[in-house]
Amino acid sequence: MKRLGKFLFITSLLLCFLIPRGWTQTQAKNQPDSIELKLKEIYTKREVMIPMRDGIKLYTAVYEPKDNSRQHPILMHRSPYSCSPYGEGFDRHFRTNLKNYIEHRYIIVFQDVRGRHKSEGIFIQVRPLNKNKKGKKDKKNIDEATDTYDTIEWLIHNTYNNGNVGTWGISYDGFYATMTASSNHPALKAVSPQAPVTDWFRGDDRHHNGAFTLLQTTNFLPRLEGRHMGKGVMNQIVKNDVYTDFLALGTFKNVDDLVRDTTQTLWNDIKNHPDFDDFWKERDARTSCYNLKPAILVVGGLYDSEDCYGAWNLYKAIKEQSPDTDLYLTFGPWWHGAWTVRGFQGFGNLYFGKSTSAYYMDKIEYPFFRYFLEGKGEKPKHKVNIFHTGENEWKTYDEWPVQKTAGTPYYIHKNGSVSTQAPAEQKSYSEYISDMSRPVPYTANPTTYRTKEFMVDDQRFATSRPDVITFMTEPLCDTLTLAGPIEVELMTAISSTDADFMVKVIDVYPEKFEYSKTARSYLKSDYPMSGYQLMIRGELFRGRFRKGFDNPLPFKPEEITPVNYTLYDVAHTFLPGHRLMIQIQSSWFPIIDRNPQRFIDTYHCTVEDFVMKQKIKIYHQQGAASRVILPVVKNKKEVSKQAQMSSNSKSRMTTPAFIRLFLYVTTICNFSEGSS
Repeated sequence: MKRLGKFLFITSLLLCFLIPRGWTQTQAKNQPDSIELKLKEIYTKREVMIPMRDGIKLYTAVYEPKDNSRQHPILMHRSPYSCSPYGEGFDRHFRTNLKNYIEHRYIIVFQDVRGRHKSEGIFIQVRPLNKNKKGKKDKKNIDEATDTYDTIEWLIHNTYNNGNVGTWGISYDGFYATMTASSNHPALKAVSPQAPVTDWFRGDDRHHNGAFTLLQTTNFLPRLEGRHMGKGVMNQIVKNDVYTDFLALGTFKNVDDLVRDTTQTLWNDIKNHPDFDDFWKERDARTSCYNLKPAILVVGGLYDSEDCYGAWNLYKAIKEQSPDTDLYLTFGPWWHGAWTVRGFQGFGNLYFGKSTSAYYMDKIEYPFFRYFLEGKGEKPKHKVNIFHTGENEWKTYDEWPVQKTAGTPYYIHKNGSVSTQAPAEQKSYSEYISDMSRPVPYTANPTTYRTKEFMVDDQRFATSRPDVITFMTEPLCDTLTLAGPIEVELMTAISSTDADFMVKVIDVYPEKFEYSKTARSYLKSDYPMSGYQLMIRGELFRGRFRKGFDNPLPFKPEEITPVNYTLYDVAHTFLPGHRLMIQIQSSWFPIIDRNPQRFIDTYHCTVEDFVMKQKIKIYHQQGAASRVILPVVKNKKEVSKQAQMSSNSKSRMTTPAFIRLFLYVTTICNFSEGSS
């Protein structure tokens, strides 16, 4: 026995040395972890190819509860990004945002959209709604809505379900959720488009106000639709940091030389459709938002740099075009998709003091699906749930934009101030040189990729640049709450024929400000917050589209010209002691490509075609006053005063003129209190 024991000991030692180290690591990697083992106790995964009306089959992963004591609701997710892992593994979403649905034993479905990964057919980017359909029997005219309808039809008849289907998706998947809503299958009861791709020309992903999103699109498209993925386009470009390397590379044409061999469709479509033509118009998801039957919960992040526009504007389109739809809206202080990160209390240098994502998942999203798919709980009481940054509190409303707001003009002045009073000067402007050899960077720090934190970066780096002009109020004496879109009205003159305009609305922190130990511990940072300049909203506009995105026009050099556009919605409270700042610049690189500063085709020009430096004048004078119109939430005193004035409208006719003048002046002073 001693010899046997000695033999086994020696043998085990030999095996430790002889067996390749990677073998055990590989085996361990391939073994399911404790979470997946638990999921396999609850669910059975079934992989099926569901036939569409035109004969094409779509790969679908169906996770069905083993508990058959009751029928279950179906929650579906359609995506171009892959339903992996294929085979026995469970989708990554089971580990993040599906906790509530797992606990309540939903049938969970993931599907590769047409032409992607294991699904048959041809993939078309943001496939437009087909308006030539002639009903369910039309087998030729298909779109994402018909594919969804056919999928639901199969699921209803081939799973142990309760007859109710819901769907959700984030970003590009959010676009598919929107198209799902337009299928109007009778079993489809609830849909949640989250940060949905809605309009790839005016606000989402590929362009911002007609200007090409250079950094993101260059990174994204080759990965999504690439033929030669191994080339790594971004790896070819970025050797040091994105600012330096994209600047050295040159123009879109130079990037095109690297990218075009790796992509199949949309990259070429972008350069061949530089304006808002029919190609882009038919891909606007809002064209599908008429007479929608399911309840809809639109979700977005206040600090989403990708599809913030889409969430706000999809909600508004459904509200207008489908007034009978049971419609809900939620916005929180999140980057793109951060509402799925349980325990999310802050990011960058911002601290919110509570888990906004957990609140959303447990108190908003799941109760929404529970009511409409399970028939349990109460119907959501609040149509709109918005987290107001600054005061860091959730607020509820009946609709958005909020009715109790007043569009309040804030004017810039020659002394660098901002106030609600219009400028009195006969001739006054601020001037800067827009230099495309040294464009304004999107962040202060060198990066090898586009950070999500840049949306909340300290803007002091830009304030110090000569090509950024800055205007600011005195410290506020009272709270200033904004709820809605911000309108920009610039009066400008440029020395060439085209220019970009970037306007930022900024919350300037007090000179003596410090986070608590709890906040610093969560953020793992001791960043100096005194005087911090937090961008509440900032967006670039390509000046040639000032008369319409389908009607580009050159500027007349040195002629005073209005440039008006909308910064999408905000929900923020400036606290007493803070200041409101407005910044204006003409580049945001490499988030946005460089404007050649000449009215030429930006997708085919070379650096030699650039007007590298030009003068930009922003006017603040009588008859040419630049301003932003802020959606200011009226305080209780103002509301009650206006109600009283309304109720006494008849008696106002006999009120002495000096009293009417006093009331008017008082109202104006209340609007400007603390801002001048």
